[in-house]
Amino acid sequence: MPLRTSTHWFGVVLDCPDASELAHFYERLLGWTIFKDTPQWATLAPSADAGYNLAFQQEPHYVRPVWPSRPGEPLMMSHLDLEVDDLEHATAYAVEVGAQLASFQPQEDVRVMLDPAGHPFCLYVDVEDVDESGEKSEGPQGSEGSEGSEGSEGTEGTEST
Repeated sequence: MPLRTSTHWFGVVLDCPDASELAHFYERLLGWTIFKDTPQWATLAPSADAGYNLAFQQEPHYVRPVWPSRPGEPLMMSHLDLEVDDLEHATAYAVEVGAQLASFQPQEDVRVMLDPAGHPFCLYVDVEDVDESGEKSEGPQGSEGSEGSEGSEGTEGTEST
């Protein structure tokens, strides 16, 4: 029997040195609302009843991951994919609110960004989600392969995030 509760709620938690600081970054980036805000634990979501949230947990021994990965270096364990309407505009906005553009960019239609704690996240436009008129069609689709496995074995463009 699958895990279920009477309410449907899903969350992703990112470890970081300061939960409040990282929550405020994602609040600016996503336009979501912070519901709990302490240096040890913070959560935000699009609304109180959205059914999902993004949370941040202080980890005193946090070490920034390296992007792209290198043997013996801290790995990113997961990353967020954020679909956007305009990749250039979204990239500029992310930098404006505190993100860093990663020097290694494995795909033309995806921008790998680093949040203030060094977690990579991807901004992408789903080209399959655009109709003949150039308008976005309905229906979410993820950025398949946005982790940039092709060519990520090398160290050129490697940054310790």
